[in-house]
Amino acid sequence: MKLIFQDLKDSLLNLMRRAGYGFERKDFKTGEDNYTRRLSSGADYPRFHAFAKKEGNDLIVNLHLDQKKASYGEWTAHSGEYQDSEILQKEAERIKETVNQVSK
Repeated sequence: MKLIFQDLKDSLLNLMRRAGYGFERKDFKTGEDNYTRRLSSGADYPRFHAFAKKEGNDLIVNLHLDQKKASYGEWTAHSGEYQDSEILQKEAERIKETVNQVSK
């Protein structure tokens, strides 16, 4: 799910932290920062996973929900939700509200 916020003055890190996301790493190939927000304090999964970057004064966030850790080997599985999920829609609205409050 792609979210676009325009004319932001704050840093990407501050905006994502205010939305409850922790910085994981930077992807130097794409220029995107990788952020996550856990759904429970006792487990790493499920979690919201966001790839975010600033382009000028705009913030672009690609959001999905990781249901479990990626498994690789003979079978490759990720179990992520990317579109049309009620929980993903609610999280997108929560991020929008947070960013809009900070941007005022």
